[in-house]
Amino acid sequence: MNISILLPYKENYSPEYPGAVSLFVHATTKLSNYKKNIFVYGNTDLKEKLSDKYINIPLDKNNLFKSQSKEYVSKFIKLHLDKRADIVEIHNRPNYVNLIKKIDTKIVLYFHNDPISMVGSKGTIERIRLLSVCEKIIFNSEWSKQRFLKDLKSIYHKSHKLEVIHQSINKEKIDISKKLNLITFVGKLNSAKGYDLFGDAIIKILNQYSQWRAVVIGDEPREKLNFKHTRLKLLGFQNHSKVLEIFKKTSIAVACSRWEEPFGRTSLEASSRGCAVIISNRGGLPETITNGVIIRNLNSKNVYNSINELIKNKSKRTTLQKLSLKNFYLTDTYISKKIDFYRSKLIITNSVFNVKNIINTKLKILHVTNFNERHNGRLFYNTGKRINNGLIRLGHSVLEFSDRDIVSYYRSIKDLNGSKKLNDKLIEVISNYVPNIIILGHADLIKFETLKFIKKNYPQIKIVQWFLDRMDSKWAVNKKRFLDKIEIMDASFCTTDPKSLNFPIKYNIFFMPNPVDESFERLHNYKYTNFNNDVFFAMSHGVHRGVLKSGKFDERENFINKLMKKTPNIRFDLYGMNNKQPIWADNFINAISQCKIGLNLSQGSAAKYYSSDRFTQLIGNGLLVMIDEKTRFGDFFKKDEIILYKNTNDLSEQIEQYSNNDNLRKKTAKKGRDKYFKYFNSTVIADFIIKKTFTIKHKKFYWE
Repeated sequence: MNISILLPYKENYSPEYPGAVSLFVHATTKLSNYKKNIFVYGNTDLKEKLSDKYINIPLDKNNLFKSQSKEYVSKFIKLHLDKRADIVEIHNRPNYVNLIKKIDTKIVLYFHNDPISMVGSKGTIERIRLLSVCEKIIFNSEWSKQRFLKDLKSIYHKSHKLEVIHQSINKEKIDISKKLNLITFVGKLNSAKGYDLFGDAIIKILNQYSQWRAVVIGDEPREKLNFKHTRLKLLGFQNHSKVLEIFKKTSIAVACSRWEEPFGRTSLEASSRGCAVIISNRGGLPETITNGVIIRNLNSKNVYNSINELIKNKSKRTTLQKLSLKNFYLTDTYISKKIDFYRSKLIITNSVFNVKNIINTKLKILHVTNFNERHNGRLFYNTGKRINNGLIRLGHSVLEFSDRDIVSYYRSIKDLNGSKKLNDKLIEVISNYVPNIIILGHADLIKFETLKFIKKNYPQIKIVQWFLDRMDSKWAVNKKRFLDKIEIMDASFCTTDPKSLNFPIKYNIFFMPNPVDESFERLHNYKYTNFNNDVFFAMSHGVHRGVLKSGKFDERENFINKLMKKTPNIRFDLYGMNNKQPIWADNFINAISQCKIGLNLSQGSAAKYYSSDRFTQLIGNGLLVMIDEKTRFGDFFKKDEIILYKNTNDLSEQIEQYSNNDNLRKKTAKKGRDKYFKYFNSTVIADFIIKKTFTIKHKKFYWE
C-alpha cells in the first residue's frame, strides 16, 4: 500500500522551523507499519528535512498572479502519477480536496484547525461535499469535529467517515523530585493565546514568591505585550527539542487561551513531561490533558489564583504531576496505531464488515417494509414479518421501519403522500442506528436519491430488496418498480425465477421462495379426517383494500366456477368471489382449519416459480396443496408431496381422488409440509438473504 501525505504548502517539514502538522506527521509516520511506502510532499526552502521520504514541491513565489495553492496541488498530481498512491492524506487544507478528487485514489482529510474558519469548509454545502468525496475526515479534537458538524443534519453526525485522532508525542520517564520551581508559558505572545492574562498574573506571582521563576517561549511581531521581571526569562522562539527539555524541568505549565483552540499542542507536551498543567476551558484544550486545572471563568485573577494554589499546595501540585505522567495516553505509538487501523480498513474491501469477519457476526439490520400497524392486525400474517422472524432467530438485531404506516401518519398539505417525511425519517433513523444492512420490501416511496445519499455517507452499509409481486409481461409495472432502484442494490430477491424475466445479468438478482414460519403456520390439517369443507380458495381485490371492489372482475372466478360444475359433490369454501368478501388474519386461519385441500391459483398465466404467499399458508398449515404444473414447482416437490395439475379436468379428477382418500391425502400433505418447513422456512430464507448480500461461500440452498 502506497500512501502520499500532502502538507499545507507553507508548512516546513524541517527540524529548523517545524509546525505542529509537520511534527505530528513525522512522529506518527516513522512508527507506522507502512513507513516504507509513505511519502511526504511539501514545500520548504530549508535544506534539512525531517525524513528522507520527503519530496519537495518547488513553487514560483514571485508570480503574484498565480494561485500558489493551485500550482502546488497541480505539481503534486503530476508527481503522484509516478508513485500512484492508494491513499492521499491531505493535512489542514480542505480546499485541496476538490483539486485532487479527480485522482483515482482514496482521499483522507485531516483538520488541525477550526473547519468553519477554513477555505473549502466554511459553508454547510462545502462540508457535505467533503463528506461525499473523502473516504475519511480526521479531526484533532472532538471540539473540531463538532464544529465541522455545525448546522449539518443528524445523519452526518454518526458517519463512520468522521473520526477524532488527537495529536501525540512520545512519552518519557520523568523524575518529579527533580522538577524546578519553574512556571512556563509557550505560544504566540498575544491576547488570543491569553499571554496578557498570564503576564499580569505572573508578575504578581514572582513578586510574591521569590524562590519561583518563569520562562516564556514564543514571539509575536504583530502584537506587543511587554512584561518584565528579573525572574521572568523571555526566550523567544525555540526549537521543539529545546521546548521539551524545558518542560522536563517545569513544575507548572500554563495555556490560558482566549480563543477556541482546536487542540493545543503546548498543554499536550507539558502533560507528557509531568507538568502540573493549567488550561482554559476553550475548544479542544480539555482533551489534551487527563489531569490538570481547568479555568472555566477566564481572567487574569483566576489565572493568578490557579498558579498560586499550586505553589501553596505542594501536595496537589505533585499529585497532578504524577497523574499527568501516569495517565498520559496520547503517545506517538498509540496514535500511529489508530492511523494505521483506518488505513488498513480503507484498503480492505467492504470496510469493517467484509466477507471474512461477517460470517459469525451478529448484524444490525434495518428492515424497511409495510408492517401494517394501521390495519389493526388484519394483515399480521405477512412475508415481511416472516423474514423479520427469521433474521431475529439468526441472532441479528432488527429494527422495523414500517414505511406505509409512516406515510399514512405524516401526510400533510405540504407533503401530500408523506414521502418527504418518510425519507427524512429514514435518514434520521440510520444516523442513530447505523445498520450493517438495509433490507427493503416493496418500499416504493423510499427515493433513489435517499439511498444514494446513504451510500455516499455510509458506504459500508449494504442495501438489498425483496419483492413478492408478479413481474411477467402483464405486470410490467411491477417489474419497473423492482428495477427502479436496482443500480444501488447490493442484492435483490424475488419470488419469480429471475431468468424467466430477462433481467440484465449484471445485477445480483436471486430467486427467493415464499417463507413459511413456525410461529404463523401452526395447524396440522394432515392429521385429521373430519372437516366441514373439502377445498379452500381465497382471493382479494387488493390486500390493503380488504373488501371486494364494485365492478371489478377476476378471471380466476371463471376457472373456479367451471371447476365447481365439474365436481358437484365437492364442498368448496370460497372467498373474494361470488359476492363473498375476502378473509384475513385469524378468520383466515379458522377457515382453512376446516378444509382438506388448498387450491393455490394465481392471477394470469402461470409464471416459473411464482406463487403468492398463500401457498406458504396452505402448505404450512398442513393442507394438501394443488398448483398448476406450469409454475414448475415440480422442480422442488415430488408427486407425493404436492399435487400438480394440467387443467381443470385434471384438477377436478385429483380433487375427487384425494377428497375421498383420506389416507393418501394425509400422507401427501404431511410430506409437503415437512419439506417446506425443512427447506423454505423463514430462518433459512433470512440466512439466504444475508449470505447472498455479503457473498459468503455456502452450500447450495435447496432451490438453487
